[in-house]
Amino acid sequence: MRKKVLITTGVVILAIGGYMVTGIHKDTESNAIDAQNIKQLVSSYSSGSMEAQSASITSQTLIVTGNDAKTVSYNLPKNEFFLSIAPYVNKTHPCETHSLTGCQGEMVEEDFNVSIVDKEGNEILNKPMRSQPNGFIDLWLPRNKTYHIKIEQNGKTAESEVSTFNSDNTCITTMQIL
Repeated sequence: MRKKVLITTGVVILAIGGYMVTGIHKDTESNAIDAQNIKQLVSSYSSGSMEAQSASITSQTLIVTGNDAKTVSYNLPKNEFFLSIAPYVNKTHPCETHSLTGCQGEMVEEDFNVSIVDKEGNEILNKPMRSQPNGFIDLWLPRNKTYHIKIEQNGKTAESEVSTFNSDNTCITTMQIL
């Protein structure tokens, strides 16, 4: 009888242990997928391919109010900072927290050359990019750094220094192409 109880207890412990190990693996996998899914959500709202009453993004959180008026918040990736830049020639608006569904930039679906260098002189990005239907160029940059950003179009340039700390803005509307 005692042997039977010990065997049964052992089987239960192994089953629970196996379940916990599997659960931990799934949670880790799910968190990695969640970060990618959140980045895709941001892209979808920014491009207008997904609709919501509102979607805004702080330095740490994506906040979506759906058409059903329910609000959901998503934590952004821990090592990446979302930054949206609306280069302009004539017209801009003041902004600090980017509204993926409300902010509208002047230069819609236009091509730019974008280069980003960190304070140590390391090139983070140097490539042609196209602004979205909302006139913004969306970037995911490493957190807790300061960068020099240069945006060029047809021989005209806008330059700015930005940083990606928790207290920083996610919407840059001060880069006038001159």
